[in-house]
Amino acid sequence: MQPERFGEFVESGLITPARMRVVDANAMALGVTGLQLMESAGRGLSEQVLTYNPERVLILCGKGNNGGDGMVAARYLQRGVTTDVLYLDSGTRSSTCEHQLRSLRHAAVSLHPFTCRDDLVPFKHLFLKADVIVDALLGTGMTSGVREPFASCIAMANGSPAKILAADMPTPGIRFDRICAFHRAKMAGSMVIDIGIPAGAECGVGPGDLTLLPSRDPKAHKGVGGTVLIIGGGPYQGAPYLAGLGALRAGADIVRIASPVFEPIPDLIFERLSGERITEDHSERLISLARKADVVVCGNGMGTESHAVVQAIAPWCKKAVFDADALRLPLPRARDDTIYTPHGGEFTRITGTSLPEDAVGRARAAKSAGINGTVLLKGKTDIITDGNRVRFNRTGDPAMTVGGTGDVLAGIAGALLCQLPAFDAACIAAYVCGRAGEAVVAGRGGGMLPSDLVDKIPAILFRKGA
Repeated sequence: MQPERFGEFVESGLITPARMRVVDANAMALGVTGLQLMESAGRGLSEQVLTYNPERVLILCGKGNNGGDGMVAARYLQRGVTTDVLYLDSGTRSSTCEHQLRSLRHAAVSLHPFTCRDDLVPFKHLFLKADVIVDALLGTGMTSGVREPFASCIAMANGSPAKILAADMPTPGIRFDRICAFHRAKMAGSMVIDIGIPAGAECGVGPGDLTLLPSRDPKAHKGVGGTVLIIGGGPYQGAPYLAGLGALRAGADIVRIASPVFEPIPDLIFERLSGERITEDHSERLISLARKADVVVCGNGMGTESHAVVQAIAPWCKKAVFDADALRLPLPRARDDTIYTPHGGEFTRITGTSLPEDAVGRARAAKSAGINGTVLLKGKTDIITDGNRVRFNRTGDPAMTVGGTGDVLAGIAGALLCQLPAFDAACIAAYVCGRAGEAVVAGRGGGMLPSDLVDKIPAILFRKGA
């Protein structure tokens, strides 16, 4: 897919700091370094400072990337403007901030380190004499309440007659005359500085999306990772077990398989269903199991004759992933979040729409299908959409056409849905499953087994793409 064709799927409006971290990391994975992004941000910030025609500028820098942005701006302001940089000199700076500070030591600016409230007192005159103050203290890196020495720094800035420009986001409590947001606004009323992030970093799924995964509490107890129920099997007996193993490897704590067929896998809890197929006689029991689960994954290996059971169960599921034979009309829907994982033929079956070959055309079709939930349309390029947003996932390998890889994907999505909103869970599941396939091929070449994917999942998902 040509990058210029991403354009229609680029989002606009406000972006959350968490989402911005995803985009930044994806941009870096696409070859735009953090230093390049910082250089663009700092230069754009300096250009905004110059619109005030200042004679003297004071730049307040923290120890994170926001501080680095401010230091870049100072370097661009060194000629023609008297520039003072007041920077926090305690704790560990981000590597990019440290890099900018080293460069700034050779620029025609005045550097003033501070470590505590008392260090700021001798610099009161800098606040009073400045025409413009740049707030590059915290930005989107703010994680807790403002403490000293930032609190005193904010108070001194607020008492200054200078204009105050906030870099990306204002430090809480500081007054501001202008917010200079990088890439997209994080707050209403911001003006935006383009820092050269490729459209693919925002429209594509990448390693940055893994930053959305919540960290596991060291004191966590069994079940915190989620309870997943897999309903399937009968005609195709291995499918629900592949989904179950995918869910376990993706972080679910407890995985139950409700199926007429037993496979001796001790990691999975087997809920035996009588007979050879799932029938309406099983509905009451399956509803009871579904109500206790955080997420239900349904349809894997179920066959074509059990859709009435799927319809009966669906309203009792808190969250669900419907895959394979569950993808029939009327389309089932869980109470809260629902993910549908069709391939092209299944998509046509539930929508009546024939898909074009190109990824952009497929994305348009999936987005406009009117499906109430998140769709993960599988293909050479996976399309993920909730009817408003669209993401493209291009991880994977042709060897993954082997039957069963979609079952593993459904299990991964089910585990992630225990922890994340449906859209994010589907995006990450597609990325991780594809990367797992790439890892298998790198080690073995052809002849992939779907079960080969399972053991590759944790290293990709929990080691942030390692």
